[in-house]
Parts: sequence; structure tokens; C-alpha cells
Amino acid sequence: MPSPCFDRRALLAGAGLLLTGGALWPPAGRAAADEQVLRLAFIPQESPEKLLGDIDVITEYLAAEIGVPVEGFVTLDHAAAVEALRSGTADISFAGALPYVLAHDQVGAEVLLSEVYRGRSEYVARLFVRKDSGITTLAGLEDKTIAFADPISESGYLYPLEIVAEAGLLEPGADPQSFFRRVYFAGGYQQAIQAMANGLVDVAGVSEFADLLLTPAQQSQVTWIAESRPIPSHAVIARQDLDPELKEAFVRAMLKLNEPEQRHLLQHVYGPDGYVRATHAAYEPVAEVARRYGLIG
Repeated sequence: MPSPCFDRRALLAGAGLLLTGGALWPPAGRAAADEQVLRLAFIPQESPEKLLGDIDVITEYLAAEIGVPVEGFVTLDHAAAVEALRSGTADISFAGALPYVLAHDQVGAEVLLSEVYRGRSEYVARLFVRKDSGITTLAGLEDKTIAFADPISESGYLYPLEIVAEAGLLEPGADPQSFFRRVYFAGGYQQAIQAMANGLVDVAGVSEFADLLLTPAQQSQVTWIAESRPIPSHAVIARQDLDPELKEAFVRAMLKLNEPEQRHLLQHVYGPDGYVRATHAAYEPVAEVARRYGLIG
């Protein structure tokens, strides 16, 4: 069963709680700063077991392109990825739009790249239900159980809440359990939508593409009842003081993944169509929503 909801305001009450968490790697006591090694943090958007295999492939490619050793690790959650940038345990992190704007606000993180997926550099969040649930409207979600991906995920929490709030069913910033009977954070898109598909919860608030993580049989049994406004794609972000030459070498290596002979490697970085350079301006709409919910000042 996914983890139950906890208080959002406590989570975000300063860096002490927002920026807690751990990682499957590196081991405790690792030196934070080492200019000879580029360290990448991967968020658990997919199963950590798959990501650990992907990391071996993509870090080997990047090390050959950049000319310095590259190491990667899977964080326990989005907050741990932000903390890794702040502490210097990670130099670069893959991140959703909301974790990026939090990291930009709190630790000065810089966005480097945006994903392109199915020809777009934006996507939407959706509320998924089982077809046999009898739920066909947003009003029908009242007193139901819902699984989100992560409390600082834009498409896996914030924007699904926005869908309900914009329908007048929940005040922005209000405890979602004032509308839903029970709220869970499952740890990722796949875990959240699987919880719904397996009948552990009634609804999943996740990315529009999360249903692709289900089996074909499960896909035929689920549908979505509402979607959000467009959200900027997931990003690749860097700590504020990363060496500019190393940062640019990383960006060039990632953009080479767009070339036909390298495209097969994209499956090892969450499977986008490719990457484009990004600026903070593209993510300002997410920052505006985050301000409305009191997540940033």
C-alpha cells in the first residue's frame, strides 16, 4: 500500500523538512565536492531497479563524451534530489517542473534541458480511474481514495489538485483530505497508477503518460475523467555553482542523444524523444501555481 498523506505545510516548513530524504547511492560519508567526478541524481519516476540498470548505460556514455568520470544514483524521492544539489552530493539532477522551481527558489538551481516527448515539450496531468468504478465526473471523486506520485511532483500531485480546485471542489492550499477520503503518496507514477489499477485506491493523479506503465490488459480497464492545463516537461537541472565548462560539456553530450546514431540511449534516461535547451521562463507558470499553494514565496 502506498504511504499515507502527510501535512504539506510541515513538509514545506523550511529547508529542514523539505530537504530531507536519502538515496540508494552514494554511501554515507561520501565527499560532497569532487571536481573530477560528475554526479547525477535520478528521481524514481520509474522503478528504482530499472533505473539502476539505466544509470550504468548512460553514465558510461556521458563519461566517454565529457572526459571525466560520471556517477549516478537514485534518490528516494524528489525532495532528496533537491537536497543532493544543495549539499553537493549531486551536480545535476533529472527533475520534474515543480521540484525544479522549488530547487531554483531555495538553492539557486539552474535548468539546463527540457524533455521532448511525442513532439512536445509540455504535457498534462490526468485523473485516472478504473472503467468499472462508476466514477465519471470530478464531483464523483468526493470521499474516494486517491494515490499521487510524490508531494512535490507537478503532474503527480500539484496539478491534479488544481483540476479539482478549478472545478470549485477544493480550495487551493486546503488539506486534500477535506475532499478525498484518503490520500496516499505512492512514490512514483508507476506505483500510483498501479495502485489504482489493482484496486488499492479509487483514483490516481499522475502524468498523462502514466497509463503506458501498465500492462496492456490493465490499460484496457482504466480511463481518465479530467486533465490539467499544459505543464512544462520534465527537466535536467544543475546546482548553482557547477563549473560552467563541465556544465556545457554535459549539455552538449545530452543534446547528442537527439542524433540518430545515439537515439537508442534515450531509453536509459526515461525514454523521451530527445532534449532541448531550456530557460527558467518556460517554468514560471509552474512557479505561479506553486506560489498559489504556498510552496514558494
